[in-house]
Amino acid sequence: MKISIITVVFNGVKTIDSCINSVLSQDYPFVEYIIVDGNSSDGTKDVILSYGNHISQFISEPDQGIYDAMNKGIALATGEVIGILNADDFYADSTVLSRVANVLQSTNAQACYGDLEYVDGADEKLVKRKWNAGEYKENAFLYGWMPPHPTFFVRRECYSKIGNFRLDMGSAADYELMLRMIHKSGISLTYIPKVIVKMRAGGVSNSTLNNRWKANRNDKKAWSINKLRPRFYTFLLKPLRKISQFI
Repeated sequence: MKISIITVVFNGVKTIDSCINSVLSQDYPFVEYIIVDGNSSDGTKDVILSYGNHISQFISEPDQGIYDAMNKGIALATGEVIGILNADDFYADSTVLSRVANVLQSTNAQACYGDLEYVDGADEKLVKRKWNAGEYKENAFLYGWMPPHPTFFVRRECYSKIGNFRLDMGSAADYELMLRMIHKSGISLTYIPKVIVKMRAGGVSNSTLNNRWKANRNDKKAWSINKLRPRFYTFLLKPLRKISQFI
């Protein structure tokens, strides 16, 4: 089972090296690593190029944002399974992709996910939040649940059948994709009860109240465009679930 890992980056010279090393240090041998750069001007491209043929595919060109870049990576991917690791993120240890391959092969599931830790931007050993995703239960999205997107590994055939990221969803594009794949289309899903990705704190959708308000509007749009009916409490429970991540 070949796993394609896609990293998208724009002016990420401070963190791209850590991200790349976390992929290249995996003990799983069948990995295709694709990096899509948005034509960075801060030295990011030089760092990437320094890895030579350890990077399977590398493109650098202007794009329409992070999700457009992800779609470009998906189009390039040839692996049976696709995972997306942003430039600010890194895998928790060297066994992550082996675990992903083992669980998908043993369960024959179409996708899997795990837990995520938010770490301090200056000190990656300092954990600020922990996202314990828990086992998926049918209709969990109605209760504000979603898996951490950086831990979400999906068989490539799901993208072919269900579609890629929508570019009109703002920072909620990953939420809309998982809502469409899991809640609407019912792909089979399995859980890895372990922290598999660490993310440097400071996501765009939560950085200000205004961004959180926009994200909430796009969350509602995600249900509407998929002709799905949420509960009256769905969009209240989604942010409330984050409280437990600080405990």
